[in-house]
Amino acid sequence: MIPYGRQTIDEDDINAVVDVLKSDYLTTGPKIAEFEQAVASYTGAKYAVAISNGTSALHAACFAAGIGRGDEVITTPLTFAASANCVLYCGGTPVFADVDPYTYNIDPEDIRKKITDKTKAIIAVHLAGQPCDMDEIHSIAQEHNLIVIEDGAHALGSVYKGKKVGCLSDMTTFSFHPVKPITTGEGGMIMTDNGELYKRLVLFRSHGITRDESMMTRNEGPWFYQQLDLGYNYRITDIQCALGCSQMRKLDKFLKRRRELAERYNNAFIECDNIVTPYQLPDTQSGWHLYIVQVKNHDRKQVFETLRDKGIGVNVHYIPVYMHPYYQEHGYKDVHCANAEEIYSHIISLPLYPGLTDDQQDYVIDTLKQLCEE
Repeated sequence: MIPYGRQTIDEDDINAVVDVLKSDYLTTGPKIAEFEQAVASYTGAKYAVAISNGTSALHAACFAAGIGRGDEVITTPLTFAASANCVLYCGGTPVFADVDPYTYNIDPEDIRKKITDKTKAIIAVHLAGQPCDMDEIHSIAQEHNLIVIEDGAHALGSVYKGKKVGCLSDMTTFSFHPVKPITTGEGGMIMTDNGELYKRLVLFRSHGITRDESMMTRNEGPWFYQQLDLGYNYRITDIQCALGCSQMRKLDKFLKRRRELAERYNNAFIECDNIVTPYQLPDTQSGWHLYIVQVKNHDRKQVFETLRDKGIGVNVHYIPVYMHPYYQEHGYKDVHCANAEEIYSHIISLPLYPGLTDDQQDYVIDTLKQLCEE
């Protein structure tokens, strides 16, 4: 089976992990700061906080933003559930704005329609690595005094108007799950230029506890620490961060291959009326975490199942969040985003990862074209 995505691990990665296993620190050691610095330097952000996974990164960002009961946060329905669940974790209410029919990202015009006096933040998700229209989103946020959190789980290495995703907004989160641009097994990170947000994120990651004397109410000695807030155990290990450091050194190579593969798909499907290829905003560079096509004039389920039967591990990204039973049972039965639902009914994610060979991709292309031309 050709998977839709998978990690790319080499001997350098393995040796980096082994070196940590032989060291004095398996967790809360020097590799965490080294990994944070590597990602901060790459993206251009001032601060980085490595954390246990991408979902905990979103949770931490919502906490640091002060989201709580009575607050509304506008986000996209065409995303993984974590982009909305993180608001619920903090007691807030997710509000779904529809997506642009071409980019599949959140539509700034629908954000404007969903703003109320309870709105506190916007969570913009860069689906598949394609940056959102951040200029418009920032303009809306400034007009209404809203916090902007970017869910960049798909977008490490993506570029918006000459700047890498990670340095554009109040906070940006990344995920390092195995299918993401780089992997630490499980892992995540939050980027910010705001020193106060950074302090809140660091506290939240580790039980709300600090040893920083400048933050404590008193200091009884070198052993002393204080819990200043209610945080979580969302720490990441040195083992994971060693892998992350090694992966960061290869990120540009990974991105180059992803972009080559995306271009090959684009060229292959350019004359296929029944296959709609992804659209990119001008002045952006996608990191191509996913390659999502729409299959038109055919039964999507039948095409999906036939591809799977032929050894092509396609997937669908994503079921609109409000359609899940949990959301249906908790006040979202009457929510409808027409563009998101129409797009969802046609989309299929094709295999795309650095280790995908040209021959494997050609097989995917030929099989899909044959199905869609029947």
